Amino acid sequence: MRVTLYSRPGCHLCEDLKGELAALPPDIDITLLERNIEDEAGDLERYRYLIPVLDIEGGPLLYPPHERNVLLAALRAAGESIL
Repeated sequence: MRVTLYSRPGCHLCEDLKGELAALPPDIDITLLERNIEDEAGDLERYRYLIPVLDIEGGPLLYPPHERNVLLAALRAAGESIL
């Protein structure tokens, strides 16, 4: 499933979340797309004070704080919904 991470350069929370996504259990298969909110005026306006934001295909938008159990549950639920 496709997961879009809205982030910006220098965001340590974004880097932490990318690390969390890189260490997902093998039963969760994602394709991670990263969008720099500074590249699109609409993204910057919408997410400036909210990053990192995850947009999970077939699932919810997740806003910080990103708790591992919530992240895993959302990814698993979204994965089941697109099967």
